[in-house]
Amino acid sequence: MLDLLDVGFDLSALGIEYGTLLMFVMLMVLLLTGMPLAFVTLLVALVFALGWFGPMAVPLITSRVFSFVTSFVFLSVPMFVLMAAVLDRSGIARDLFDAMKLLSNRLRGGVAIQTIFVAVILAAMSGIIGGEIVLLGLLALPQMLRLGYDRGLAIGVVCAGGALGTMIPPSIVLIIYGLAANVSVGALFTASFLPGVMLASFYVLYILARAYLTPKTVPDPDPVSMPTAEKMALLRGLILPLMVVVFVLGSIYGGIASVTEASAIGAAGVILATVVRGEFSFDLLKGAAMQTLATVGMIVWIGIGASAIVGVFNLMGGIDFISSLIVGISDEPIYILLFMMLILFILGMFLDWVGIALLTLPIFVPIIVELGYDPIWFGVLFCMNMQVSFLSPPFGPAAFYLKSVAPPDISLGDIFKALLPFIGLQIIALALLILFPGITGISGL
Repeated sequence: MLDLLDVGFDLSALGIEYGTLLMFVMLMVLLLTGMPLAFVTLLVALVFALGWFGPMAVPLITSRVFSFVTSFVFLSVPMFVLMAAVLDRSGIARDLFDAMKLLSNRLRGGVAIQTIFVAVILAAMSGIIGGEIVLLGLLALPQMLRLGYDRGLAIGVVCAGGALGTMIPPSIVLIIYGLAANVSVGALFTASFLPGVMLASFYVLYILARAYLTPKTVPDPDPVSMPTAEKMALLRGLILPLMVVVFVLGSIYGGIASVTEASAIGAAGVILATVVRGEFSFDLLKGAAMQTLATVGMIVWIGIGASAIVGVFNLMGGIDFISSLIVGISDEPIYILLFMMLILFILGMFLDWVGIALLTLPIFVPIIVELGYDPIWFGVLFCMNMQVSFLSPPFGPAAFYLKSVAPPDISLGDIFKALLPFIGLQIIALALLILFPGITGISGL
């Protein structure tokens, strides 16, 4: 590379317009080769740093990366991932699901609604999506299929419910947005809670509509009476999960602890719960730690690559160039906002949410602020859009998570087809947040 530069290889001669186009083409071509996003962005950043500025630009990349990985708030990410990993290996989620049987026995579509309730509680405990979908795929999907639920409805409930961790605090997506946009993560948690519950309520209403308008979709309720002792035994399964939720979210909303401190409280609480239940072992902790290392390592590497390429692109003047193009679309701020939502929706069909956040937010958030919108409100819109991306074909990760534990006769095509109504509900929720920003507790402007 240095030899090329010595003989006059100068990318800056292209100008920012063609330089931006070449960078985009390089990204797309390298991604199509199957190379991980983190290494693609790092490679492109290095090529353009050397080709545009010369070898002296490389330290600028490292300084930008260092500021990302040393952020104090980022410490909460491994803690919440550890919570999810411990949940994945313990029986807490299973007992939580069993406890919700007290609600499901007397209601049409009760098991599906029960699955959504469990998904909300699990989301409020950890904020990690992949583990939730796998857990629900192992617990809820076989039960719904055995009872005679419509297969498409059962699949959609598991995937859409499991993906609620994107919106409901403590969402990792919200934490990464707060880091990238330099806004309060606690304020993001407060603003996103009601929209997350609203989306879950849409799912419940959809299940009830299917249950009563098309009765063959779900089995008839079977109100089996339980002895009081059995009911109390089931209710005990709710105590520990709800205590973790209260301690984590209550400490944040009550101003007792920061998000980072609350994440440590949550991780300690879940580990303590396994001790109380007699499930704790060194193998459980080791497996959870290895899963946490793999997940957080992926997030860090994507963050390093994205920080590097955005830093180089900013030095090239690319962010100002793209901002002028976006702002030039219309004089009406709402149209610019909708165009951003469209870009995020399209990117969500092909890229991981971490990459989307770290690549687009340094460009989008300053524009949002310049237009007079609240960046906290935009953060909720961003997370709702990423909620759509988890389900949308062709690379919706929720479908692949479920496929890993679904019966062999359920194909990826079946899963994506089942997700379409839930994607529609997510888009409706996104539209409502745009039309009525007060849902987040923020005016939007």
